[in-house]
Amino acid sequence: MAKERRPIVDYAVYLAVRLAVTLVQAVPQDIGRAFARLMARLAYRIDRRHRDVAKDNLRHAFPGRYSEAALSRIVLGVYQHFLTLVIEIAWLPRKLHVDNWRRYIELVGADKTLTALTSGRPALIVTGHFGNWEMAGFALGLLGFKTFAVARVLDNPHLERFLKQFRQKTGQKILAKKGDFDHMQELLATGAVIATLADQDAGPRGQFVDYFGRPASTFKSVALLSIEYRVPIVVIGVPKVGEPMQYRIEAVDAIDPDEYADRPDAIKAITQRYTSALEGIVRRYPEQYFWLHRRWKSQPPVRKAKAA
Repeated sequence: MAKERRPIVDYAVYLAVRLAVTLVQAVPQDIGRAFARLMARLAYRIDRRHRDVAKDNLRHAFPGRYSEAALSRIVLGVYQHFLTLVIEIAWLPRKLHVDNWRRYIELVGADKTLTALTSGRPALIVTGHFGNWEMAGFALGLLGFKTFAVARVLDNPHLERFLKQFRQKTGQKILAKKGDFDHMQELLATGAVIATLADQDAGPRGQFVDYFGRPASTFKSVALLSIEYRVPIVVIGVPKVGEPMQYRIEAVDAIDPDEYADRPDAIKAITQRYTSALEGIVRRYPEQYFWLHRRWKSQPPVRKAKAA
């Protein structure tokens, strides 16, 4: 049963967020980053549940590689990265413009991305909760490329409207993660470019593929759309590489579904390939990945039976 919304509370939260964004946009960058570090240390201390989830995820992902002290430093770095990320996203409209984007963005593997964007064919851009994925969509819109991004609709309607306007400021369009699948099919049929985050738990009915040595339930929709509409997939990561607010948009793989046309396991093979590509770039910058979420929450039924 859906939780009943309280309109007054929703609007109060929206006003608080708008005020916070306005204040963040007004402060110098060094003060904003210092505040993010302070809040990260506070969150690390009081948010024991997510802190423990992150450490457990890292132990499984890098078995025997890190001491407990090193794990603590990495998890603190995760909190610092994502709280700084929130502040930098608020800065994007004020700092990033069409005449200065090279100051903040380096393109690596641009031939893969530009080929997908300029071919006239539809394309799928796949990334994860890593680095600054919002910057990629913002920058592509800024440079004149029309893309569609798949995102979850927020429960607070005021915040949803505000965030949607923010994301669409440079021309990027937002599609609802739930309910817009038919629209995605229509868009791909007309040659659109759709971007999505592909590293979330898909539940017990998802496609299980290997991710950091463990089965991870992954949504099948990316591979299904790629195969049905013969849509190439470009896997990107947007790691932070310097200050202030310097990022690299890196294309780490390009997948042609025609290579899998005759394979009975095409859906699993494509899903595994882009998942492995995401894993590769996360391994290089572990403190920039969102280890706080339960990516391996769902496990295959056979594995559960053995555990029982």
